Parts: sequence; C-alpha cells; structure tokens
Amino acid sequence: MASTHTTLIPILIAEDDEEDRMLAKDALEESRLANPIHFVQDGVELLDFLYRRGPYRAPDSSPRPGLILLDINMPRMTGLEALREIKEDAELRRIPVVILTTSRADEDIIRSYDLGVNSFISKPVTFEGLVAVMRLLGTYWFEIVDLAPGGDQCS
Repeated sequence: MASTHTTLIPILIAEDDEEDRMLAKDALEESRLANPIHFVQDGVELLDFLYRRGPYRAPDSSPRPGLILLDINMPRMTGLEALREIKEDAELRRIPVVILTTSRADEDIIRSYDLGVNSFISKPVTFEGLVAVMRLLGTYWFEIVDLAPGGDQCS
C-alpha cells in the first residue's frame, strides 16, 4: 500500500484478547499495511504508552501513534474510559481513535461518539472480513485523510 506520507505512521492497538491481537496483526500484514504496530492490553497500559510511563518511558518504545484501534471491553480500564481521557487531553485528542469491538450495542455506539471517537466498527466475524476492514482503514487514515502533525513519528 503506497502512502503519501514520507514516514510510516505507528498504529497502537488496545486489545486484551491475545488471539484477537494476533488476528489483527495477521490481518494488517495480509492487507499489506507496513505501518509499525504496537499493542497494549488494556486502558491503563494504553495511557501509560501515550503518557510514556513505566515500561513505555523511552520514546523508542512508545512512538506517538497516528491511529489508535481500541477495544471497548478490557480489564482495569475500559476502552470508553480510556477514550474519555484521551479526548480530554489537549495533546492526545488529535490522535484518531477507532473503536474496533465485538459490541453492537446502540448504547456503546452512542457513548463512543459522545466521547469523541472518530469511527466505531464492529469486528467482522471472519478473518477475510477483518483483512478487508484493515485494508480500508489503512487506505482511509494513511492515504486519504490528512492527519494532524504528531511530533515524533517513526520513520
């Protein structure tokens, strides 16, 4: 996938299920998206990554993502709680956040948009569907949309 950007913009995926993390990684590879991918397992770890706390203190281990893919149902801090904190922070709110979850509940969709999510996507039930979603996400966020400058992107 050709990008109009000179650097590959990191993707941060917040997902507590190990199998879903591996499927997302495989789907991104299958869709030929070459962006660096980083994973966190819950909302607390997501915020540690974004604020460079604990194991993510070094900038090399926590590059500013150009896109966050966020699950809703995670332990310690839910995706919606993390989303609220991200969108309330002046430095983080410009990072696009896409909810990618198994939930199809109207209240989750409404609450996500009320909190400022950029898109809400229910996870496809097949791997091929997930590949198609990842391909479309890559095209939209990295070829069509102009993202706000983020500072310390990976090259």
